[in-house]
Amino acid sequence: MGKICFFCGSKKVIKKGLKLGRQRWLCKDCGRLFSSNFRTNTAQVVDLYAQGNLTIRQIAGVFEVNERTIYRHLAKYKHCNKKTRLPDKIIAMMDATYWGWNFGVVAIKDHISGDVVWSKFINRKERIEDYAEGVRALEKEGCEIICIVSDGLKGLRERLAGYRFQYCQFHQLQTIKHKLTSHPKLPASIELLEISRLLCRTDKESFTGALEDWHVRWETFLKERSRDENGRSHYTHKNLRSAFLSLKRNMPWLWTFYDNYELGIPNTNNEMESLFSWLKRKLNIHNGMSQERRKMLILELFSVHKPHR
Repeated sequence: MGKICFFCGSKKVIKKGLKLGRQRWLCKDCGRLFSSNFRTNTAQVVDLYAQGNLTIRQIAGVFEVNERTIYRHLAKYKHCNKKTRLPDKIIAMMDATYWGWNFGVVAIKDHISGDVVWSKFINRKERIEDYAEGVRALEKEGCEIICIVSDGLKGLRERLAGYRFQYCQFHQLQTIKHKLTSHPKLPASIELLEISRLLCRTDKESFTGALEDWHVRWETFLKERSRDENGRSHYTHKNLRSAFLSLKRNMPWLWTFYDNYELGIPNTNNEMESLFSWLKRKLNIHNGMSQERRKMLILELFSVHKPHR
């Protein structure tokens, strides 16, 4: 296997003289110089592993040691939750992601600093109490939660009723698409879907006005009822009705960012989706790792995730 850059993992490396009897190398991609025959250091091994750019075999090539040596360093490493000072005020963006049925992580990220300020591993589906535990932990550390941004986990808004709450507009649009499909046939459904697509691109007054006009025109249509073969009465257009009522029910929390514009609250939870996509790309390089090593790597990646710096 050829030489690999210690810093970026590139294979475009050439010899560049000697220093203290050691071969020097130059990376053509990142332009950095480094020496061969590194003394393997656990912190350096973990740092390179956590960058998610190199496999175990490639890391062993960087340090010019056997792969088993790299595994030994990873096995003896214990992640230390460094006591960094948390921000005084945070906008808490919260969500969960999963690897299979029995492993996942619940995380809270501060929109202002971009840091992951709290996380918890779970071996089941996320629960309201998981997020409440995170909120309590942050408040215990002295954080003031300006607003909570989340998707529509049932009961979460009621459980955290004492805080400003921004319901993710993107998740609301996805709910409407799920109920109406992306290509509805009924004229009323087509119009409602078009109005819903304006949600992330218009102001509160324009959206609520368009929705009220739609309801006035289609109110009688929404109330139409039919009878099944057993003679029981039900709404004829229940999916359309459900989509409209979802918008109406969530309306007070869809525009928290708009009513408190000076606070800089985001209108979607897309930052969490971006964080989890980045996390999974890094982990995919290390397929087949044990769950304990996966946890260690996730914590390390959370600690180095600094998009705003």
